Amino acid sequence: MRDLYHRWLADLWNGDLDRLEDIATGLVSPAFVGHWPGRPALVQGPDSLAQVVRAGRLPFDPLTFDVEVGPLVDGDTVAARWVARGAYAGGEHALPGATAEPGTPIEFRGHDLLRVAGDRFVEYWVISEAEHLMAQLSGTA
Repeated sequence: MRDLYHRWLADLWNGDLDRLEDIATGLVSPAFVGHWPGRPALVQGPDSLAQVVRAGRLPFDPLTFDVEVGPLVDGDTVAARWVARGAYAGGEHALPGATAEPGTPIEFRGHDLLRVAGDRFVEYWVISEAEHLMAQLSGTA
């Protein structure tokens, strides 16, 4: 399961944007459900996951995710803490409320909790420092 998580971060969150649908299909089940803070069951299935990952990565160039803690495995569950670093791209993918100039460096952290069945992830819960990220992009950090 540790290898599956490393693929999750390396291939999906750091991987080729043009291949996200194929990558997601290899990592998550067709019945995959992803939960974001305040948005339970936001993602359903690999294609939906690929769309959300793409939308989250496009406002930044570059954006890389690295593991800080874990992954830790307990039964059918994998957990890890990560850090994302990059630069705000702005432009056509600008985030609502962001006033930062393109090229502004950003850094934020989060935690992943994933449930595995067979050789794929079937459920995902994420907690990230969205407010801290937006503070960096609005000049209030």
